[in-house]
Amino acid sequence: MNADQYPALRTYGRRARAVGVTRRDMFERLAPLWTLDGQSDRPLSPSQIFANDAPTVLDIGFGWGAALIELACAAGETENVIGVEAHHPGLVSVVEGIETHRLSNVRVVEGDALQIVPRFQPESLSGVRIWFPDPWPKRKQRGRRLVQPAFVAMLVERLVDGAALHLATDIADYADQMQQVCDAHPELVGGPVARPQWRPMTPYEQRGLDAGRSARDLVYRRSVVAR
Repeated sequence: MNADQYPALRTYGRRARAVGVTRRDMFERLAPLWTLDGQSDRPLSPSQIFANDAPTVLDIGFGWGAALIELACAAGETENVIGVEAHHPGLVSVVEGIETHRLSNVRVVEGDALQIVPRFQPESLSGVRIWFPDPWPKRKQRGRRLVQPAFVAMLVERLVDGAALHLATDIADYADQMQQVCDAHPELVGGPVARPQWRPMTPYEQRGLDAGRSARDLVYRRSVVAR
């Protein structure tokens, strides 16, 4: 199935936020090195972007990016990361992190994941992370939640066989929805797991814990044999 054959989903607008002059100037200077064009329709090939064949993970909605940077530092040259985020200050923070830690295995793209994921080639990603996506808690808003059948189908096509789709949320009914969507896909095998110790605590998760909510992690792997 081609990207334009998927049912239309409600997309997410870019959330413009101001950054200070110093950080803005830094970002404008370094953006050509570490960012990808979120407005282009050109295909995205991880092997060409990084000029290597290391596994590449797609991190969707990384927020302020501290977890992305921490995991990228730990992975080093063994894994590449491409982050997608609509929140501009988050991209600025990641570019700062890239420079601070002298990372070469990270790229970021500003925009809507629904528009960017279809640009990746089939079977080009070794993993996808969607941690604490916008919960859209009101019942009438739930059609805007990211983890829906059409989007998951797009992601699965872009995973290599055996690659993981790792989801996390502290919203109970969203976790149920995530599990139902993934369980229904014929090429996904997995389900709820204990919180991985290696997954960094994010501000969103901490906010939930402070409010009395606990995170639920779900890990699924693409299995072509299961089809």
